[in-house]
Amino acid sequence: MAPGHYFWAIFYFACLCSASLANNAKVNFREKEKKILDQILGAGKYDARIRPSGINGTDGPAVVRVNIFVRSISKIDDVTMEYSVQLTFREQWLDERLKFDDIGGRLKYLTLTEANRVWMPDLFFSNEKEGHFHNIIMPNVYIRIFPYGSVLYSIRISLTLACPMNLKLYPLDRQVCSLRMASYGWTTADLVFLWKEGDPVQVVKNLHLPRFTLEKFLTDYCNSKTNTGEYSCLKVDLLFKREFSYYLIQIYIPCCMLVIVSWVSFWLDQGAVPARVSLGVTTLLTMATQTSGINASLPPVSYTKAIDVWTGVCLTFVFGALLEFALVNYASRSADRAADMHRENMKKKRRELEQASLDAASDLLDTDSNATFAMKPLVRHPGDPLALEKLRQCEVHMQAPKRPNCCRSWLAKFPTSPLKKVPCFGRGKCSRSKRIDVISRITFPLVFALFNLVYWSTYLFREEEEE
Repeated sequence: MAPGHYFWAIFYFACLCSASLANNAKVNFREKEKKILDQILGAGKYDARIRPSGINGTDGPAVVRVNIFVRSISKIDDVTMEYSVQLTFREQWLDERLKFDDIGGRLKYLTLTEANRVWMPDLFFSNEKEGHFHNIIMPNVYIRIFPYGSVLYSIRISLTLACPMNLKLYPLDRQVCSLRMASYGWTTADLVFLWKEGDPVQVVKNLHLPRFTLEKFLTDYCNSKTNTGEYSCLKVDLLFKREFSYYLIQIYIPCCMLVIVSWVSFWLDQGAVPARVSLGVTTLLTMATQTSGINASLPPVSYTKAIDVWTGVCLTFVFGALLEFALVNYASRSADRAADMHRENMKKKRRELEQASLDAASDLLDTDSNATFAMKPLVRHPGDPLALEKLRQCEVHMQAPKRPNCCRSWLAKFPTSPLKKVPCFGRGKCSRSKRIDVISRITFPLVFALFNLVYWSTYLFREEEEE
């Protein structure tokens, strides 16, 4: 070939290369996406009413893999037994009718914002009470179609879900709240839901709840059978632990303080009736108000909760302190009546003795001057009753002293009858009522401490068993 021909051949080849590079540089991939979407979703080419084929193009059920991302949990309500959650919900399945050419790997996926353009699984949340989509600024939803026919559907939703609770250990309880997702119309012969392999449930790292802590979550399957067939179902169980510090500060410590304040009545003088009555009634009404406030924030369940046991026993202690004063007051008045009767008897005997001495003196004045007076013998005979009485007194004083008993000697300081010692008639400091106060000062704290030991050991042990 002549040298001129070589020159023109090289020049023609260079022109072709430059033209092809220019064409590649001017490729508009957005236009390519539009053409591909029109090609695979055009009229008469794709019917969104028909479900995709099964695995490997078989007539088996379409497999949809699900995963969720928990963005926030706003509240867990004990009264209505529900909780609110915001999550990003994702579904992925294979629809071979949506395959397209990726232009040598340059087109990774196609994006849609209209879910009705392709077939969608009829999933619903079976324990949902209320829910809504997010449309600010634009609807938070997208569909991605990959070159090999895989479809990814993602949407952000907020849900209020039912959460049946067992409050027997409240507020030392743990609650399991479920999120259930199932197919509404397609049976397992046409549609099967599976959790995505690897990490099906994700939770935001800085998740904060005011009264609960999310300890862990578990994924499971919950297929249900009805009269119309068997339906595929997925569920995730969220395990929440109630924060006890809030209830310790707001309920348990104030109740303990009210019970201790009611014991101040035992240290007041039994004659201070207005002070003791005011203290007892005030603590009783405060404790009743505290109990009603606690019950107002809980549902009216038919079983007894741990907080009911605590408030009931504390209310009983406060009421018992008020009844103790009533008993002390009754014993004090009984002692006063007995003392008055004793004084009246003493006065009566004294008057009788005075009258007898006056009668004897008058008889002596009326006797004859020749009257003789009987003299007491200087020596007593063995059978004389007076000698026997003196002998018994000597035997009593000569008996060996008994070993003292600490409790009896302490209680002996507060004799039960005011008739044993005359000084008790003054202010009643050693009466039966005083003994009741002293015994109550020891009994009430001991019984309350024993109750605390039994209460905390019982419910903490039951909490560990349930865990």
